[in-house]
Amino acid sequence: MYFSQAQMPTATSLFSAYASLSALAMLLRSILHDFIPNPIRNYIFSLLQRLFNHRSNTLTLVIEEVNSTGIGRNQVYDSAEVYLSTKVITPSTERLKISKSPKDKSLTIRLEKGEEIDDSFDNIPLRWRFLCMEPEKQRNSSSGNDDDLLSSPAPVTRYFELTFEKKFKDKVINSYIPYMLAKSKSVIDKERPLKLCTLGSRFSCGNVYWDTINLEHPSTFETLAMDTEAKTAIMEDLDRFVKRREFYRRVGRAWKRGYLLHGPPGTGKSSLIAAMANYLMFDIYDLQLGNLIKDSDLRRLLLATANRSVLVIEDIDCTIDIQNRRKNLNENGQFPNKPPEVQVQLTLSGLLNFIDGLWSSCGDERIIVFTTNHMEKLDPALLRPGRMDMQIHMSYLTFQSFKILVSNYLEFEGEHPLFDEIKGMFEIVEVTPAQVAEELMRSEDVDEALEGVLKFLKTKKEMIDNKDEVVVQDEGLGDGVIDEICPSQNFEISN
Repeated sequence: MYFSQAQMPTATSLFSAYASLSALAMLLRSILHDFIPNPIRNYIFSLLQRLFNHRSNTLTLVIEEVNSTGIGRNQVYDSAEVYLSTKVITPSTERLKISKSPKDKSLTIRLEKGEEIDDSFDNIPLRWRFLCMEPEKQRNSSSGNDDDLLSSPAPVTRYFELTFEKKFKDKVINSYIPYMLAKSKSVIDKERPLKLCTLGSRFSCGNVYWDTINLEHPSTFETLAMDTEAKTAIMEDLDRFVKRREFYRRVGRAWKRGYLLHGPPGTGKSSLIAAMANYLMFDIYDLQLGNLIKDSDLRRLLLATANRSVLVIEDIDCTIDIQNRRKNLNENGQFPNKPPEVQVQLTLSGLLNFIDGLWSSCGDERIIVFTTNHMEKLDPALLRPGRMDMQIHMSYLTFQSFKILVSNYLEFEGEHPLFDEIKGMFEIVEVTPAQVAEELMRSEDVDEALEGVLKFLKTKKEMIDNKDEVVVQDEGLGDGVIDEICPSQNFEISN
C-alpha cells in the first residue's frame, strides 16, 4: 500500500497541523496552570499514573531536606546524607560532590543529583537515589516588572528516595531507619571538631552567653603522663557513665557525673580534662565563676550548655571565695569598693543547686569537673557524693609516668643506661610533669635530654640535702606559698 503523489501531504499542511497541535498544547497547559489549582493537578496526574502504570511491588520513601511543616531541616535527611557519604564510592557510582573547609578534618563526599547507590540491611536490598527539583520559573519573569526582578527565587527542593520491596516496610521503618540515624550520629561525633566554650566578654540586657572556638588540645589518655592504673579507672568510669542513660532515668537521677581533680600545680589537671573530652568527644565549657554576678547568671549559662559536654570550674578554691563571702561584707551587707549595681550575689547554695539540685537536671550526659590545688580549703558541702562522684589526686611524677613523657617528647621506646639512676632520683625527689617536660624540650637528642633531666633532679636533691626551703609560686595565690608534698600519684572514688 502506498500513497499517490496527489495523496501525499505537503510540507505546508504538515507545518500547519504541527502549529495547531502546539497551540492546543500551550492552551491546555495555560488552562491547567491558570484555572486548576496545583493540588488538583497533582491528583489528576497521580490518577493517570495509576491508570497507565502496572501495580508495583516496591515502596519508595521520600525524605525531603525540609520538614513537612516547611520550618527547619529534616533530621532524617541530614542523617541519610552523612550515612551515604560512608558508602558512596562503589563501582556503579559515576558522579560525586567533594569539598573541604579549612576546619574540616577530612574530605566531605556527597552524592550528585540523580545518582543511585545500593545498600542492604539483614539481607534486604535497598536502593537510595538523590534528586533535586528545580524551582518552577515564574510566569511573569519575562514581563520586565521591577517586582519580578526583586523577588527572591524559590529554593531548590532536595530529597532522597529509598526504594525497597513492600513486604519489608515494617522492618525498614522500625529497624533500618533507626540504625541509619545511629550510624550517622556516630560519624558526626567522630568527625566534628570539638569546641572550647568560655564566658562571653559582653553582657547585654543582663544576658550571659558562651563564646566558642575549636578545641585543638592534643592530649589523650595514651599520651597523658599518669599512672596506668589511674588512667584505666578513669576511662572505665567514663565508659560506664555514657552507657547508663536508662539507669539514671530509672533511679531518678540527673544524667551527670562529677569529678574533683586535686593536687599541686603542674601535675596535669588541664591535660586530663582535655584527654577526657577527646576520649568522649564532648565539648568543653570553661565556667569562670569570678566573672558572674548572681545566681541567675549561672542558671542562664546552664540552660545554654549543650548536652554531651564537660563543664570545667578550675581552681575552685581561689576562683571565687564563696565560703568567706560573709566575712568580706561591710556593715551594709555589701562588698567594699564596688558600686551597688555590680554587687556580687553568687552564693554557695546557687552553686550547689547548679551541681546537683533541680537546675542540674536541665541537660543530659554532662561531666562536671572541678580542679583545686588545695582540697582542704573547699567547703565540705562540695565534696559529698553526688557532687564530687570521683576524686582524683594528681601528684608528682613517678618513673612510670616519666617514661611516657620520654616517649611523647623524644619518641624513644625501650631502656636507656641513665634510666636506673633517674629512677633512683624519683624515689627521693618530687617534681611535677610540667617541670620534667620543660627539661625534655631543651634538646631533641635522647642522650642530651636525659642528661639534662638527671642534672635537674640532682640539683633538686642538693637543695633538699642543704635543707633549703623550696618556694613555689602558686597560681592565683601569689608568692610565698609552700607546695604540699605528696608521695605518689593516686586516685580515689567516692561512692
